[in-house]
Amino acid sequence: MAIVQGARPARRSNDTEYPFRQDSDFHYLTGFDHPNAVAVFRSGGPGYTLFVEPRDAEAETWNGYRPGVEGALREHGADQAHPIAELPQRLPALLAGCRRLYHALGLDAALDAQIIGMAETLRQRSRDGENPPEAIADPRGILHEMRLRKEPGEIELLRRAAAITAEAHREAAALAWPGRFEYEMEAQLLCGFRRRGAAGPAYGSIVGGGPRATTLHYVQNDQPLAAGEVVLVDAGCELEGYASDVTRCYPVGGRFAPAQRAIYDLVLESQRAALDAVRPGATLPAVHQAALAVLARGMIELGLLQGTPEQVIEQKSYARYFMHGTSHWIGLDVHDVGAYAQEGAPRRLEAGMVFSVEPGLYVPQEDAEAPAELRGIGIRIEDDVVVTSAGCENLNAAIPKEAPAVEAWVQAGEATAPAQRAN
Repeated sequence: MAIVQGARPARRSNDTEYPFRQDSDFHYLTGFDHPNAVAVFRSGGPGYTLFVEPRDAEAETWNGYRPGVEGALREHGADQAHPIAELPQRLPALLAGCRRLYHALGLDAALDAQIIGMAETLRQRSRDGENPPEAIADPRGILHEMRLRKEPGEIELLRRAAAITAEAHREAAALAWPGRFEYEMEAQLLCGFRRRGAAGPAYGSIVGGGPRATTLHYVQNDQPLAAGEVVLVDAGCELEGYASDVTRCYPVGGRFAPAQRAIYDLVLESQRAALDAVRPGATLPAVHQAALAVLARGMIELGLLQGTPEQVIEQKSYARYFMHGTSHWIGLDVHDVGAYAQEGAPRRLEAGMVFSVEPGLYVPQEDAEAPAELRGIGIRIEDDVVVTSAGCENLNAAIPKEAPAVEAWVQAGEATAPAQRAN
């Protein structure tokens, strides 16, 4: 038997809450996107039982529709359903005869205590033939391996999320003009996501102009854009729980300066090398190494580092300007679940796995050892890819990466709304 707990509302401040977002494992198994629910899966007897908040006219007046017990059966395919308040008294009957129990301990102390107490009660009744589970195991190892291999319907949702993200980036790029603020581009992204049916951003959007692009998780997004800067935009939408994760860099005013273009073209070359390395049987470290080999050579050519590419990689001096990995899994979480290694070795890629490819190069403004013209430039280019039988499918191919095409997206803002630059 497996007991899987859904998410609860999270308090934002005082008496306000964050918008509800279901636990990803619970969503994957049930599709039930309402708070305070528990699912029980059991071999023998009722296979799928949902414990949910019952219908309540007054509560629904304030907070919206609840499926209730009836909806859990009718709309969500449960074999049986009960009010969540009945969980403590109904669990013992479900546990009876269960040899192995899957439950993630440590997430809810009260539920943990109930389950352990029930198991102990069954143990004390062993003379009556009511044996407790022999073991309590964490279900997430099994669940996360399932989630790592995307089914066709999941991949289609990721494609749709990518298409929405592409349109939102196109609209935001047109605002990359001097005098605009980072938050205006962020607002355009949010509008683009919501207007096309997405729930909103899949993570905190990063819109960092100029030297702020060298801060990897910059999210203040409150500074004006200045002529001659590049604005790094790391933003993707969430659609029916599934995330898109994309980064592009747009020249403010529509033209890359020579130093910016040199770094941009280097990062793009490194990403292409990484994408070429994606195929079944390859590993994420191999994808990373393909990007790193190009970046190491380029850092030397740009005057950022000394030595040979082999020395730069061996001594890890590249980490001064490229300090993160190239990939992470993507799915119901933007940094999705699934083991990165098996039996002490990097896991081999398989068709249906989805992950990011995102090399970058970041030169801090205060780096006195870097060539002056490179300081304060941060470039990252990120796409989401699905491993296929022959290589990979780039979900974000609709968002341009070639420098002239990127410039054209920004220049479209000049043609359609020239007055915006004076605001």
